[in-house]
Amino acid sequence: MDALFDQVQKIDLAGIEDERARAIVALLLNLVEDLRGELKKAHQENAYLRERLRLGQGGGGKGGKPPQSSPRQQTHSSEKERQEPKDWTKRAKLNDIQIDKEVKLDLDRASIPLDAEDKGYEAVVVQELRIVTENVRFLRKKYYSASARKTYLAPLPDGYRGEFGPNVRSLCVMFAHLCHMTEPKIVEWFANMGILISAGQISHFLTEGHEVFHQEKAEIVEAGLSSSPWQHIDDTGTRVGGVNWHCQVICNPLYTAYFTTERKDRLTVIDVLRNRRERVFRINDEALALLRQFEVSQRTLEQVRHLPWDQELSETELENGLNQQMPPLGATARSRIVEATAIAAYHAEVGHPVVRLLICDDAKQFKLVTEELGLCWIHDGRHYKNLEPCVACHGQLLDAFRKRYWDYYKELLAYREKPSAVEAIRLSGVFDTLFSTVTGYAALDQRIAKTKANKGQLLMVLRHPEIPLHNNPVELEARGRVRKRVVSYGPRSVKGAQAWDTFQTLLGTAKKLGVNFFDYLRDRIGGVHKIPSLADLIHQGAKILQLGASWEPS
Repeated sequence: MDALFDQVQKIDLAGIEDERARAIVALLLNLVEDLRGELKKAHQENAYLRERLRLGQGGGGKGGKPPQSSPRQQTHSSEKERQEPKDWTKRAKLNDIQIDKEVKLDLDRASIPLDAEDKGYEAVVVQELRIVTENVRFLRKKYYSASARKTYLAPLPDGYRGEFGPNVRSLCVMFAHLCHMTEPKIVEWFANMGILISAGQISHFLTEGHEVFHQEKAEIVEAGLSSSPWQHIDDTGTRVGGVNWHCQVICNPLYTAYFTTERKDRLTVIDVLRNRRERVFRINDEALALLRQFEVSQRTLEQVRHLPWDQELSETELENGLNQQMPPLGATARSRIVEATAIAAYHAEVGHPVVRLLICDDAKQFKLVTEELGLCWIHDGRHYKNLEPCVACHGQLLDAFRKRYWDYYKELLAYREKPSAVEAIRLSGVFDTLFSTVTGYAALDQRIAKTKANKGQLLMVLRHPEIPLHNNPVELEARGRVRKRVVSYGPRSVKGAQAWDTFQTLLGTAKKLGVNFFDYLRDRIGGVHKIPSLADLIHQGAKILQLGASWEPS
């Protein structure tokens, strides 16, 4: 069999003169690819099932249930092909180091020659850190008024409440969310530093009494959504109380926000883009057009017209209207009506930012939510990287096309730097030519056709040069939740999930705005409030960056 396969690898289609014979051999080679792919998939499935059976037979895992999903196909990075090599230079750090004190060191004159000349000082910066306890016994003056039957105590200084000061409470949050430490490890660290604190107390610090932070998170999201007409969006898994939930992540260059949700459907995406305000719905021409796109029956469309027209409806009002006007409505049709009217209401909203374009992957829940959609070139390119041809000539065809693919990607990057109408027309034509290629390698040709079908979304950069070509920024931000999930598994309650969302939002946004996270926590927990609102900093940054220039009227 191996010898026969070696002969297959040596086949040169170009060397076959007879056109019909060449077509038959090409068809057989594609059949070989299909069969090898099916065989590889079967081997992976068998290995996966054997492992499940082994775990169920005393191997320490939970057996007896069928696998819920097949093994994931290995993904590959396109970093080498799409990135231009850059010369590495070491960045000077001395200017960024805060000097706390200066010590002059001199030599013993007796230890050096008499003719040695004084040449001043040579500076050497040494970074050091002192961690010491500052446990304070406050003696609070106490008075009792017999007439008022009330005791009066001198107040504690700002930022102090309970048995632990603002630095300890700030460090708890920083260790949990910046350093991804577990609560037992935080307890252990404090114990080594001379602070006696329980895991329960740390859990309380991480989840309770953070109304100020929750409010600032809401303000950050509102400011972030208004700072650009486009947003990155993605989701990743999160377990809340041991149950599978989802974490929605949205961002742009000025902020990052996290939302833990039970579902990841289209309504959830709208909830996130509306900063989780109460859901609203609207029946108008756009809603009816969406229902036609959803292939809802004409009879249902006529019934929907009898509901309150072009008015903002609450969830209860819409539900009551559907129950009264359309009592026998099926679950699928009802779901479509809810989605269509929610999208229409979002697009008609005033007084709050409405996102015009989402940069995302090709997941269906992101589609139709915004006027425009920008797909990620790296996600699309990953499909080509995942092709694993077993026939040598197919591998050569794939390599040649992928080089053309990433060369075109670099042309788009150059266009972002110097956009012009003439260049946009040229690049659009080049796209059509490139993705009309027929190689004869069936799997590659199918993939090329799928890319071509997404031309509008992949070339959104030609209309809006300020948007990135990929969704890497939000995927990198989602890794923060993944690392937190790996260390701490998941929040145990909805309140815990809210705390995760809030502090990860504050951390991600502070990092983008150049704000020291510990200083920010200490400022807010200590009641100082010298650091400006992060939402205000986002508004200031938006004026400088002009992230929506192509949406501005000419």
